[in-house]
Amino acid sequence: MVGPIRVVVSGAAGRMGREIRNAIECDEGLALVGAIDVVPPPPGLPIDWSHDAEQLIALVRPRVVVDFSTALAAPAIARAALRYGASPVIGTSGLSEADVEAIRAAASEAGIGAAVVPNFAIGAVLMMHFAEIAARFFDTVELIEAHHETKIDAPSGTALATAQRMAAARAREFRRTIPEKETILGSRGAHYAGVSIHSLRLPGIVARQEVIFGGLGQYLSIVHETTSREAFLPGVLLAIKAIVQRNDFVYGLEPLLGLNRLAE
Repeated sequence: MVGPIRVVVSGAAGRMGREIRNAIECDEGLALVGAIDVVPPPPGLPIDWSHDAEQLIALVRPRVVVDFSTALAAPAIARAALRYGASPVIGTSGLSEADVEAIRAAASEAGIGAAVVPNFAIGAVLMMHFAEIAARFFDTVELIEAHHETKIDAPSGTALATAQRMAAARAREFRRTIPEKETILGSRGAHYAGVSIHSLRLPGIVARQEVIFGGLGQYLSIVHETTSREAFLPGVLLAIKAIVQRNDFVYGLEPLLGLNRLAE
């Protein structure tokens, strides 16, 4: 590819959107050519900015559209990107399995690379990878995830993806312990395939996840903590540069990092 990769950022006015715009502008291999958000642009911004995703993508013709908008808007933005030959890189939380499959199908039809990434922090990706491996060797597990108080979904996309991957690595569900008496209904948390999931929402927290496996005479704790949103930027930049080399759909950073999934 000749010249820098042309990138549009969707959800550009949000906290992650601002961080990503700054990171792109500091990378010589990338060019920020547009921004999508429902709020007006900041004064003096020297790029095209619009609330209409399709109109802006058609105008500036990016090669990649990075989306950190909302779960309601993200699938349509991904489809608009693919219609105009741009690869969507979706980091928005709260997508349903149907949303992910719709993006996968649209990318396959277009023959263009696309990615849905529950978590761009490389440490978090490794945490999920290690949890998937450990899931084969323990029959009980609980997951505690913590985020800032304004996060719109619970559990987080990373927590749900972790539970799904751990469940898929096993031939049977995890064994979930149920107390004889639950004094307050729901105190044991939500659950997925036997994985108890507890979501904390508190000010002062960026993101933290702990996966705790229990066994006879031992337990294994795998923890990842994000102390700043800067942790997500290397993964976002990596995804932008890698997705333009592909013509398939990828879920998560693992395929882009070369991490092998568990053998069958």
